[in-house]
Amino acid sequence: MAIIITDECINCGACEPECPNTAIYEGADDWRYADGTDLNGDVILPNGKKANASEAQEPLSDEIYYIVPDKCTECKGFHDEPQCAAVCPVDCCVPDPANEETDEELLAKQRFMHQED
Repeated sequence: MAIIITDECINCGACEPECPNTAIYEGADDWRYADGTDLNGDVILPNGKKANASEAQEPLSDEIYYIVPDKCTECKGFHDEPQCAAVCPVDCCVPDPANEETDEELLAKQRFMHQED
């Protein structure tokens, strides 16, 4: 499952640079599928959604850091544990029960975003 940042977030920003998928954004910041990935142009995501990878998307939060579920792989394919949770000083990076995915689905998403040449 993807990770979410709870409203206990103190906006320290420790999590953002740790994300290998650039799935974490500061509150009120627009996000893009292309940020930190190999995606560009029109894409069909593993979940079937269609999007333009370079098009700015609305922030998921205006007040605290947030994680884009479509880009979060819980660091599968990069690390043994979610790095945002590992560095969070207030333990507000937690599993998101609304976005449950298997390890296989998370790894497929990681491969989709970071295509090997």
